[in-house]
Amino acid sequence: MTRIKELEKMARYLEPDSEQRQSISKEADAYMHQFLENLPQMPGYQTGELNGLKSMEIGEKGRPFAELIGILKNEVDKVGINSASGNHMGYIPGGGLWTSAVADMLVASTNRYAGIAYSSPGAVEIENQMIRWMASIIGYPEAAHGNLTSGGSIANLVAIKAARDFHQVNSDNVKKSVIYFTEQVHHCIHKALNTTGLHEAVLRAVPLNENYQMDVCALREQVQHDIEHGLKPFLVVATAGTTDTGAVDPLDEVANIAEANNMWFHVDAAYGGFFILLDDMKTTLKGIERSHSVVMDPHKTLFVPYGSGVVLLRDREALLASNAHTAAYMKDAYGLDDIDPADAGPELSRHFRGLRMWLPLHLHGLAPFKAALEEKLLLCRYFYEEIGTMGFETGAFPELTVAIFRIPEDSSNTLNEQLLKELHRDGRVFFSSTTIGGKLWLRCAVVSFRTHLREIDGALTMIRENALKVAVLNH
Repeated sequence: MTRIKELEKMARYLEPDSEQRQSISKEADAYMHQFLENLPQMPGYQTGELNGLKSMEIGEKGRPFAELIGILKNEVDKVGINSASGNHMGYIPGGGLWTSAVADMLVASTNRYAGIAYSSPGAVEIENQMIRWMASIIGYPEAAHGNLTSGGSIANLVAIKAARDFHQVNSDNVKKSVIYFTEQVHHCIHKALNTTGLHEAVLRAVPLNENYQMDVCALREQVQHDIEHGLKPFLVVATAGTTDTGAVDPLDEVANIAEANNMWFHVDAAYGGFFILLDDMKTTLKGIERSHSVVMDPHKTLFVPYGSGVVLLRDREALLASNAHTAAYMKDAYGLDDIDPADAGPELSRHFRGLRMWLPLHLHGLAPFKAALEEKLLLCRYFYEEIGTMGFETGAFPELTVAIFRIPEDSSNTLNEQLLKELHRDGRVFFSSTTIGGKLWLRCAVVSFRTHLREIDGALTMIRENALKVAVLNH
């Protein structure tokens, strides 16, 4: 009994008392607000050393909270890409809504298990409400359902597994089954194919048209050719907002081909999906409502923090058939009307992800989200026009919010490699690059809700200054 009491005394250190909680909260809150206040002046990218962090070891005794905040401030939040910044214009930036952070704090503190409705019916209802809302804006019927995931990678995995299971692709027929996508498809699709065993299927890279979209004539011809040669086309993956260029495949035409050949039509709209909230973008995304499955990332164009994806399936039964399982120890949880998140995806223990969307959507309303999306479209078009007038070669007119540009007449890509290095060395704004058809292109992705006209003008100034450096170095 004495030992138990001794252990209890030590274990209770894991439960700070009210005074300790308030002290820690005060320090954490002060740091968070200081970070957000300084954010507009912070660079989009910077290098630094991690000496203090790398030297730390877990010991028997704890460290002062102020010391740990110092490590976070100096060796985590000041080194690398500043993902929270409006000056992050590389890749497809994640969001970082502060109100979502508040929601996550509440979720972590209350620690609701959101995997099954029996455990937390309110948490599951919030998640299912978010799924129903997203299915409705896509244009799916009431029979649709989905799952909130950690991001597009797991969401795409769920969709591709459901397509495999629905079409009963297995070890006996996989080598005669055919999957279609373009070279611009996100690499998480290839990961999903490897995970599901579908990398052994016949994989067709459909050519692109001049706007970096799937060539539907080439797709139609390839499908017909495969059928004539005894193969079984079963899955076509289109993209609504490619990472490289922001291109949207011709979804409605792809849907026609999929329907005509009894194929599962999947749309990876991780980046572009939420633009459907804008009336002017509904034509661009027409056909997405005809898909069998779609993926969207709220941590991209709904601006919530990283770790937020969603997969939606037109037919909830296909989703449940691919994921639901029972276990003897869970018998008390069965028999409720709600669809459990654990039955709609691969995760059992999982974060209660719904609140980080539910709270800001209800708190702010949809209007500011729509305004931010439209602003990003206009800012990207402004950047595209301005960078062209500066003498840079540009890619296709941006359908969404990615513009690509490069120093022209650089067949070896040497000048553009130098420019990219100079931009990274400068760091005021972070840009990334990609290679298309052997050409190195620099990418400007206008996605952060904190990117406004000030940041775009600053980016243009930075590019102009560093392009002059490259010109001087090469003359």
